[in-house]
Amino acid sequence: MEKKLIEFRNVSFRYGEEGPWALRNCSFTIYENEWVAIIGHNGSGKSTIAKLMNGLLFPQEGEIIINGQTLNKDTIWDVRKEVGMVFQNPDNQFVGATVQDDVAFGMENRGFPREDMVKRIDDSLAAVAMEEYRLTEPHRLSGGQKQRVAIAGVLAVSPQVLILDEATAMLDPQGRMEIMKTVTDVRREHALSLITITHDLHEVVQAERIIVLNKGEIWDEGTPRAIFPKKEALMKMGLDVPFVAILADELKQAGVTITNEPLNHEELLEDLWISHSKM
Repeated sequence: MEKKLIEFRNVSFRYGEEGPWALRNCSFTIYENEWVAIIGHNGSGKSTIAKLMNGLLFPQEGEIIINGQTLNKDTIWDVRKEVGMVFQNPDNQFVGATVQDDVAFGMENRGFPREDMVKRIDDSLAAVAMEEYRLTEPHRLSGGQKQRVAIAGVLAVSPQVLILDEATAMLDPQGRMEIMKTVTDVRREHALSLITITHDLHEVVQAERIIVLNKGEIWDEGTPRAIFPKKEALMKMGLDVPFVAILADELKQAGVTITNEPLNHEELLEDLWISHSKM
């Protein structure tokens, strides 16, 4: 049986006693070693979910269980050992004078032995291909390099869950591709559960499951192949549907046989080749 790592049970949250509900009656489960993408338009509640997972916020209604522990003020520090988060702007996470100082910060707070810290710094920087920058001042790095360092700092404390909260939003397309490749490699090497929170559907095609938020509620949940065909509804919610999904739809309307719902250009080309071979 799959191990449950994160459970939201009828969770509701709002900012201020009289404010509108940012989340309403949200329930879902995330399992060990699973990649889940949480998507939604700006203001849909997805970043609120990220902060609730890490104990930066507490729900007004419902309960959150992280690796068997109910999240509350007594368990918050134990929960944060399990959940690491990388935010949209890495500059907000930097506290060290050098890259290695920054990676060490979380371990120092948790009282890691020095010998263990040295090895973890080496391993974490190697995992994100930033070893040669260990003595560099963080503000001298590019946006993509800063995000790599932020990821290394999270990896160093060995969480079971890595959350990327709009972590590629400030990067150019090449930077986004590089960070997503880094994250994919890191997840495979460290057997992490990965939660990517974004409004960009191009980033979630590799996820095993997608949770779609709309106006603070869970609108749908399923595999990318099950979610992407609902293009019109997704676009009405302000989400950018991947170009390959739109192209496949146009080809179908033009009479071209597309047997599957392609998630990338390679799958679309293979489908077109098979259809052409049967002609």
